[in-house]
Amino acid sequence: MASKPVASLQPNSYAFETTALVKPSGFREYDARWWFGHPASDKAPELNLVGVQALGAGLGTLMRRLGVGPDIVVGHDFRSYSLSIKLALTAGLMAAGARVRDIGLALSPMAYFAQFHLDAPSVAMVTASHNENGWTGVKMGCARPLTFGPEEMAALRDIVLSGDVETPGGGSYAFVEGVRDAYLADVVRDGPIGRRLRVVAACGNGTAGAFAPETLERLGCDVIPLDVELDHSFPRYNPNPEDMQMLHAIRDKVLEAGADVGLGFDGDGDRCGVVDNEGNEIFADKIGVMLARDISSLRRGARFVVDVKSTGLFATDPVLLANGAATDYWKTGHSYIKRRVAELDAAAGFEKSGHFFFNPPIGRGYDDGLVTAIAICRMLDRNPGRSMADLYRALPETFGTPTMSPHCDDDVKYAVADKVTGAFRQMQAAGDLLAGHRIVDLVTVNGVRVVTDDGTWGLVRASSNKPELVVVVESPVSSARRRAMFEAVDAVLRRNPEVGAYNQTF
Repeated sequence: MASKPVASLQPNSYAFETTALVKPSGFREYDARWWFGHPASDKAPELNLVGVQALGAGLGTLMRRLGVGPDIVVGHDFRSYSLSIKLALTAGLMAAGARVRDIGLALSPMAYFAQFHLDAPSVAMVTASHNENGWTGVKMGCARPLTFGPEEMAALRDIVLSGDVETPGGGSYAFVEGVRDAYLADVVRDGPIGRRLRVVAACGNGTAGAFAPETLERLGCDVIPLDVELDHSFPRYNPNPEDMQMLHAIRDKVLEAGADVGLGFDGDGDRCGVVDNEGNEIFADKIGVMLARDISSLRRGARFVVDVKSTGLFATDPVLLANGAATDYWKTGHSYIKRRVAELDAAAGFEKSGHFFFNPPIGRGYDDGLVTAIAICRMLDRNPGRSMADLYRALPETFGTPTMSPHCDDDVKYAVADKVTGAFRQMQAAGDLLAGHRIVDLVTVNGVRVVTDDGTWGLVRASSNKPELVVVVESPVSSARRRAMFEAVDAVLRRNPEVGAYNQTF
């Protein structure tokens, strides 16, 4: 286990069963994600079980060097191979002296909750979230409620890839019963709501199907289940509430059932998507504005953190301004926003992807799709006589796109994003117009968000989780301006032949 892993191996060979395979690119900005393999694909695996053992030994070594103590919570999502990956990870952790607390099948936020519930400083949650079958990954942290950022991920990568692990033994394993029940009781600890809401609970056949319907029933909702049966083949679509296919399915069910709201959860339950009672698929950043309005009405002067993909309304909405709310635009990524929320002691943080982070008294600072769903239901409860569509219509109108992701290989995507940033800088310096308008601002905290003089903006950044770029456009003016900005941004992107087709457009 102490030998250096290799970056590629031929499957169905002796070497594949005895040598650690760990592709370096799987160590991403704030979690780990690898292609583990799928029978229907001829793509070469990037990780094997021996490599997972090496990862566990590396994580246990890093825990020791960080001085956080040996206790760690582990859990896994509902994929056909996740349990075996968790057990291989556990073997590596124990070899490095860790005391493993296995909570079994779990949502990522349940694993984060277990850090508090079991008084364990560290966590390793085996999940590929909403990625297609064949992907696997691990979300990790050693300082609750935070998860690893770039520094910790770089340290872990260097330990694992160099074989610089410490394996003194002395680790232990215990399976902990009852964490699911404790977690569900915790998220509804403030009791049921008074308004009887009809709620579609959509889970995309992912892990949230074992948690979300019961949670909403405990909250006092009339639950209409949609794709809640656990099926790791994801027969209809990947459980991704940012994807239009899942949102369309929720919309159809909401209209069919006459529901008050539709709530969709991703594969590991840390994100929530929303469809209103009229079937409008509301992007998560607009839900964030609605929740920020609700929270700031109760706590005037509240501070919020949002990612650079999010709507400009957080800075311009008249209700938020009247409530004295302040918003900080920050890097996209659950680890980044989580840390920023903690640093600023913000009331909440919102990502356009649907990761929402609530500090006490609503949450514990980590992203939890169930806590988000409950916050939405409580917002509706505080607005008797008003529907979700009414609250949505009360927002100033903007014209935004979904998150679009053209393919770009992992080894070039950051360089391409830098080139695009440089191109916009040159255009601004030269006074060139972008889609007929002057560039007034470039936000470069994470990729580049280029803003023109009428408030229309476009974002290009490298995805932290997949071999893709991320493109988002919004205009407060019109759908035509949105289209013009998209075409202008895309034209700059297409100067780079490494950029492939979009996964979806608008």
